[in-house]
Amino acid sequence: MEKTSSGFKALCGALGLIAAAGVAVWIYQLMGGLAVTGMSDGTSWGLYITCFMFFVGLSAGGLIVASSASVFHIEEYKKVALPAIILSTVCICCAGMFIFIDLGGIQNVWRMLVGLNFMSPLAWDMIVITLYLIINIIYLVMMTSKNLETRSKVRIVSRFALPVAILVHSVTAWIFGLEIARDGWYTAIMAPLFVVSAMDSGLALLLLALAGLQKAGWFTVEKKLFSNLAGLLATCVAIDGYMVGCEALTMAYPGAEGADMLAIMTSGATALFFWIELIVGILVPFCILVFAKNRQKTGMVVFASACVAVGVFCKRLWVLLTSFVGFAVSTPLGVIGGAEVWEATVGYSPTWAEYVIVVGVFALGTLAFLILSKKMLGGSKKAAAAGSKDSAQEALDGLVTEGAAS
Repeated sequence: MEKTSSGFKALCGALGLIAAAGVAVWIYQLMGGLAVTGMSDGTSWGLYITCFMFFVGLSAGGLIVASSASVFHIEEYKKVALPAIILSTVCICCAGMFIFIDLGGIQNVWRMLVGLNFMSPLAWDMIVITLYLIINIIYLVMMTSKNLETRSKVRIVSRFALPVAILVHSVTAWIFGLEIARDGWYTAIMAPLFVVSAMDSGLALLLLALAGLQKAGWFTVEKKLFSNLAGLLATCVAIDGYMVGCEALTMAYPGAEGADMLAIMTSGATALFFWIELIVGILVPFCILVFAKNRQKTGMVVFASACVAVGVFCKRLWVLLTSFVGFAVSTPLGVIGGAEVWEATVGYSPTWAEYVIVVGVFALGTLAFLILSKKMLGGSKKAAAAGSKDSAQEALDGLVTEGAAS
């Protein structure tokens, strides 16, 4: 941990260059406006908001695992609380970046603070995400503090962190679930569905991160704990699949108003994302992780976790875009032959600028996680090693004392 390998420096350099490219294209977007993206009046949200939802879920899953360790006295989870909090903090920062990127005119951000409409779920989301970030930072500072009294107060923060972690994804879901005019979004199950998928993706990312940290030699995870987390992931995936099935059944039942939306999801424009989520994100990982022997194999758990992450990302895509496909907005083309002509604007395809900016944010988040992990987990590892050395020395001194007394 004292030395930084050339490979690590090269990786950080590559990630830094990708992130810099993302920043450069974001500046280009600021100059040209959101017209450089594939969004329009018909599809006002796109890849940026998809990634926002995805990263909020990744963050919530990590904090729920970490706070549950203290609130419910799950001693095993305390061993992975620090990497989970690092992951959670980085992910919520990335989620916030996508909000600012999607706003377009960054110079008008101050209006969000002075003109909040507290009846709007968008205002609720801004407040709860800010609170969530503050809790993450406090949690991280306390866990890495050298003051034992400060570290002992982590349990108090955990009692606030757990409900806020659940609330942050519920509020994000209510942005969609309270849209009465959108059949694909307007449902009471949206918030529970978002929370359980957050647990899916958050646990999956945590398992992937733990496997990577262990392979790099930065952090050690017991095989039993790794297997237990994989079992928890299998449970969350099963609940997620059940909720998706309940929603699909309600939409498909004869006479239901959601039949058109279901048709778009299963055989229309967003069908690819729906079936990838169902097969790759639910069926495949569940069939792998439901068997205890597979949960003992790191490679199998890593593969299943990657499938879950891909599936949840596809879920964010079909949840967001299905309602836009089924809700056309007409825009005027002009006057032809004395009659005003309108065109239905429903199509959406991300532009190169959107792809570069998204990849840049992913690279920046990965870079931040690597640097924070190397610094904080290295310090905790040294502290643990020093503690073990002191304990061993105390035991040896005790033995010597007993021997002298004899």
